[in-house]
Amino acid sequence: MGAVSHVYEEESGMESRVVYFESISPENTETTFKLARERLIALGIEKLVLASTTGATAGKAMEFFKDTRVRLIVVPHQFDFLRKENPFPRDLVKILRDAGHEVHFGTMLFHTDNLYGTNTATVMANLLRCFSQGVKVCFEMVLMATDAGLLNTGEKIIAVAGTGRGSDTALVMQAASSQNLRKLRVNEIICKPLNPLNIDELREQLIKK
Repeated sequence: MGAVSHVYEEESGMESRVVYFESISPENTETTFKLARERLIALGIEKLVLASTTGATAGKAMEFFKDTRVRLIVVPHQFDFLRKENPFPRDLVKILRDAGHEVHFGTMLFHTDNLYGTNTATVMANLLRCFSQGVKVCFEMVLMATDAGLLNTGEKIIAVAGTGRGSDTALVMQAASSQNLRKLRVNEIICKPLNPLNIDELREQLIKK
């Protein structure tokens, strides 16, 4: 795994470090968690919104953040998305909730073309994928979690997602619901892939694996 770190500073602004992953791999997960933890501590944030399809990333996050005050809000795929059975383990849902975390199976807002008969959601998703697949998912999850009442509009959180498997993207965001899109904010990019994949490249990569 390779990562490039850049620090940006302006006379009238703050200094911020952004890490870019040179390769797309699940091996970026632990580094992403470490970078997110640094910003959680520095900013006093206690909620982390996390994408996890099969539960593997959620399990790693629960172990990694167990000695912190962080509350995980895990967002798996909604039911009936691509598969007949949701791949997120039911027993892990109970384990997470018993530990004080949340698991939210909500409507994935960027996959609603069939519901509304328009491709606007897909266009928005593909535009966000220009930054990375994880950025697209972070936006989607934060909107979903706020719609569900798990976040408050304006609340500062960290969102973590990835490309295919694991995590490679982390953002400091201010939450908003899908009813208040204009209030959604990205305050900081903590890390992301240097050369993100578009949706076709991502599907090709997943098929190969």
